[in-house]
Amino acid sequence: MINRDRMRDHFLTLVQIDSPSRKEREIAMHLKEELTSLGAEVSFDQTDQMVGGTVGNLIARIPGTRSGGTPFLLCAHMDTVGPGEGIKPQVEENLIKSDGSTILGADDKSGIAIICEVLRALQKEKVPYAELEIVFTICEESGLLGARHLDVSRLHARTGLILDSSDPDRLITRAPAANRLQFTLQGFEAHAGVCPERGINAIRIASEAIAGMRLGRLDDETTANIGTIEGGIAINIIPSAVTVHGEARSHDEAKLKAQTEHMIRCFEEAAGQHQLTLDGTTHRGQVTYQVQRDYDRLFIPEEARIVQLVRHAAHTLGREITLWRTGGASDANFLCAKGLEVANVGTGQREVHTVREYLLLDDMVRSAELVLNTVKLHASMS
Repeated sequence: MINRDRMRDHFLTLVQIDSPSRKEREIAMHLKEELTSLGAEVSFDQTDQMVGGTVGNLIARIPGTRSGGTPFLLCAHMDTVGPGEGIKPQVEENLIKSDGSTILGADDKSGIAIICEVLRALQKEKVPYAELEIVFTICEESGLLGARHLDVSRLHARTGLILDSSDPDRLITRAPAANRLQFTLQGFEAHAGVCPERGINAIRIASEAIAGMRLGRLDDETTANIGTIEGGIAINIIPSAVTVHGEARSHDEAKLKAQTEHMIRCFEEAAGQHQLTLDGTTHRGQVTYQVQRDYDRLFIPEEARIVQLVRHAAHTLGREITLWRTGGASDANFLCAKGLEVANVGTGQREVHTVREYLLLDDMVRSAELVLNTVKLHASMS
């Protein structure tokens, strides 16, 4: 049985341990001690060396009490976005929030607290369960880097759950693929007050390109965004270079390709509109670009074992699970791309990535009950 107060108190402890991306060591050591006390064998991989972090992904293994059962994976991430240091959680009955100066960190420490509570409940109830593997990743918020570099050959489990979304009555089985784009616009510098006509303003080229671009929600499967612009030296210099970063996401590969090409074309056409001849030499606006696949799409079919298992677990609790398509990504994108079958279930976190973030305890309990029941059923059916 899930102990609501114990899980809440553990969550409050976790969010007060600072763990920004690449600085997860303190919380990792806390969780190592916690999991070891629950009978887990805990190790860390070398992902920190690849991403410049302080600790690698935590991988824990708890032997099953049912012989012959298929191992099952539970996963959440340890890092948080900013502002996420010095969090002061405030409890208001069913709701936990920060003091408003920081995020709360429910994304994804609610997932970690739920997993630990499920392990405690399993041991207290003394029910049969298969071998459990726990992965707490680093740098999820910095491009899913922990999952990206995780060597899944180290894992015995091939199916399981990620706990890293909001609604515990939704199971995320579809998430988009994404391309990360970088554009560098080249103009021609000049004094902005003395001879501006002798320059080509790279920021202006970028602004014209962006103004003509399809951005935001393009349809129910596709989004695009320009996120950062960097360039210029001083306000009295016509800027000769600017770098723009953006992204495109879609559940449909053809739409993703079309949107990526559209964004490239906007910059190329804008650059082509600017040229200047000085002393017999013609200078033209130019653009160079890089397109990097950020992650592949998540697509788990309705008939997949993990979907049927979670639905069955919910049904025995008198609940229904809705299969959900999201516009965001999670560690599940990479784990499924590496051959695992891992869906994403909600934990009660809301308004994530803002200082308005909060957690609903009732939803957190519902999530824990669902995960606990799923683990039990998995053991009986494997």
